[in-house]
Amino acid sequence: MALDRRRLLHSGAAALGAVALSGAVPPGAAARAGAAGGPPGEASAAGKGAGATPLYPAVGPGTAFLDHRSLLGDLPEAEWYEANIPFVDLPDAAIRDTYYYRWRVIKHALKYTGPREGWILSEFLGPVGYSAPYGGINAAAAHHVREARWLRDHRYLDDYIGYWLRGSGSGPKPATDFLNKNTTDWAHQYSFWIADAVVARASTDGRWEHALGLLDELERQWRRWAPQFDDEVGLYWQTPVWDAMEYTASSYQSDDPYHGGEGFRPTLNAYQYGDAKAIAALLRRRGRRGDEAKADRYDERARALRVQQERWLWDEEDQFYKHVMRDGNPERRRLADREQIGYLPWYFHMAPADNAAAWAQLRDPEGFSAPFGPTTVERRSPWFMHQALEGCCRWNGPSWPFATSQTLTALANLLIDYPAQPHVDRTDYYAVLRAYALTHRKDGEPYVAEAHHPDEDRWIYDGRGHSEDYNHSTFNDLVLSGLLGIRCRPDATVSLAPLAPREWDHFAVENLPYHGHNLSVLFDRSGRHYGHGTGLSVWLDGRRIHRQDGLEPVTLTIGRAGQHTLPREVDDLANVEQKGHPLASASYTFHLDSPAKAIDGQDLHIDTPSSRWTNYGSPNAADDWLAVDFGVPTPVSDLRISFYDDGGGVRTPDSYELHHLGQDGRWHPLPGQRRTPQTPRPGTLNRILLERPVTTTALRLTATRTSGGAVGVAAWQSWRTEDPRLALTVETPSDGLVPVEPGRAVKVTTTVTATATTVVSPHLLVPDNWKVLPQHTIRPTALRAGKTLHTHWLVTAPTDLPHQPPQPLRLLVRSRGEKAEQFVTSVVARAQAD
Repeated sequence: MALDRRRLLHSGAAALGAVALSGAVPPGAAARAGAAGGPPGEASAAGKGAGATPLYPAVGPGTAFLDHRSLLGDLPEAEWYEANIPFVDLPDAAIRDTYYYRWRVIKHALKYTGPREGWILSEFLGPVGYSAPYGGINAAAAHHVREARWLRDHRYLDDYIGYWLRGSGSGPKPATDFLNKNTTDWAHQYSFWIADAVVARASTDGRWEHALGLLDELERQWRRWAPQFDDEVGLYWQTPVWDAMEYTASSYQSDDPYHGGEGFRPTLNAYQYGDAKAIAALLRRRGRRGDEAKADRYDERARALRVQQERWLWDEEDQFYKHVMRDGNPERRRLADREQIGYLPWYFHMAPADNAAAWAQLRDPEGFSAPFGPTTVERRSPWFMHQALEGCCRWNGPSWPFATSQTLTALANLLIDYPAQPHVDRTDYYAVLRAYALTHRKDGEPYVAEAHHPDEDRWIYDGRGHSEDYNHSTFNDLVLSGLLGIRCRPDATVSLAPLAPREWDHFAVENLPYHGHNLSVLFDRSGRHYGHGTGLSVWLDGRRIHRQDGLEPVTLTIGRAGQHTLPREVDDLANVEQKGHPLASASYTFHLDSPAKAIDGQDLHIDTPSSRWTNYGSPNAADDWLAVDFGVPTPVSDLRISFYDDGGGVRTPDSYELHHLGQDGRWHPLPGQRRTPQTPRPGTLNRILLERPVTTTALRLTATRTSGGAVGVAAWQSWRTEDPRLALTVETPSDGLVPVEPGRAVKVTTTVTATATTVVSPHLLVPDNWKVLPQHTIRPTALRAGKTLHTHWLVTAPTDLPHQPPQPLRLLVRSRGEKAEQFVTSVVARAQAD
């Protein structure tokens, strides 16, 4: 992404940025209960009451060969990693340590946007003005899916994929130069390969029903690139900047070096090829009437793209795929320069085997080879590093993690899935991966920013408070699927084809979530390192199922496991946009921090960017507080607090108190608290379960240290478990606001729709000093599958209600699950005086 583009935020483009970050309900839509979303939790909401849901997903039966806590080091909330990630042990410390750091990058990138959208993965930790609502950017979203597909908690990606295909990420955007004038929705702002990523994800966790449920949206996403398809050439064209690549070698040869001239490129054409093949595979798996014929049509479209790409983009003399300018180029001449994007066809198995000579350039000193590479254009290009050190962002030589990820994925495909060839081998994969790992350092600490110097150990595009933990690439997927060779398959098998160096005497991956199982792989040449025999051994759910002497590829049948759906949980304290309610305040706040950052949906434990509240420098002795006003009565039963601890002036408190605002307007201690841990510990998520839910309009937290020093909160959350069988709405006019008249009763209609027979009890909650009366008696109602319950309420706002700002109304529905689980499902609408 361009620094130039970000600087526009300080000019007139700031207004567009505000539009981009808006998460408002589209005109004409009703306020609706959101998609599934929630923090890590157990596979079922077993037990009594909302507080019974476990905090993290259960790992299940597996092995315990590795020292997990030692491998994690001092990462905050180690329990999250224990529950979610596969653990690896490698003899290369640079790759091993980067692997665990990159899981921290993923955890930091997780942003809870609210009940309507759930979780997304952010690219930047702080918002930027050219992003979709809540800060999503689709340029690297497929990277995010491939990286996070190895997590045990499926809700993160369920929400995130839904955001791009069904939610705000698929919604309309302005067709302006600032936000891509060629497209009109956020999911097409940048080139994007979502269907391929969805299939890769389903091949990992085995949850094909979820993937199949997205088919209509995946087809729509594929078709919406049609305006950029050239019928004469038979290929898609793209502007380099909307490949997320400004100032490329090809761009400098146009009359617009920043954007780059429109051209036929290996990027979007490879993405559309991969997505067409993925959609065809999903159609055949679904197997409805007409699906086979439709799949054949997608395969034919993919084949046609491949034929035309070979015709127009493959340079037989230079043995490489190249950019072809669209305009002013009637002969369709290819540019002379080899750019790293020429490796993309192998990412999707699009390139024929005969083209493997292109990979000789990866190790060529005049090609892409670099100590911290690969480079984004070959060194022999006259545009190599042209102006690249004059400021961000130029993709004409710097080492770019986004492209390195694609190149290494493509290289693993070549080495594992293609016939043997003489140009590159496993030593090259390891060398490039290790060079990539070595870029992940700054001042001796793990770090990733936007682009690295190819020949020097320094990041060159790295904005303070902006580029930290830059989530724009993969790394762990390259370790698992490439270096360790865990090749996910759609059926009940797994293929192992490690690219690890043959001189390594050991490596391990432990309790990798795969198709509902835990997969562990140990390689121990002598048998002495792990003490579980020599050679390569494979464990499934803690039981050894295979052993062999060497690293030869093998495919194993693992059998099908039952798939568990984690409960849908929502956080009522989250306010990502920091507008309206919930509204955070504090008795004192350090000038670089904000109370609102404690409820912004993120849990960051780095100094910059700030995403926390602290009372550092407070003149108050020990009575500073942080409070949140819900704006409307809200049930509270499961609170979670992540205290910020910088190891210096802000430390974990020794104790804390929690109060709620009573109907008498006074603060009262929250009753029946069960705390884990009992007293705060550094780097641990503090959970407070209430014996009985409390309905309140506000909460207050007072945390203290016996020394009188400063404290901070990185995240404060209030979770509840929702009923996945219910969909709720508060009906609104086209502006999305419930119209009210101060001092006069108005009718408000709410609906509850069930997908399975459910007994529901609806309630409409209104702000203090408002009145609400149902127009008929409210009692538990058995709602059959497919039916909708309409309830009418008379709502009276106070006579002194100001026109601004809108006030929240909460529709709350209590229900029970098949196992007597208690659900509290809710949706919030905004009301405003006419």
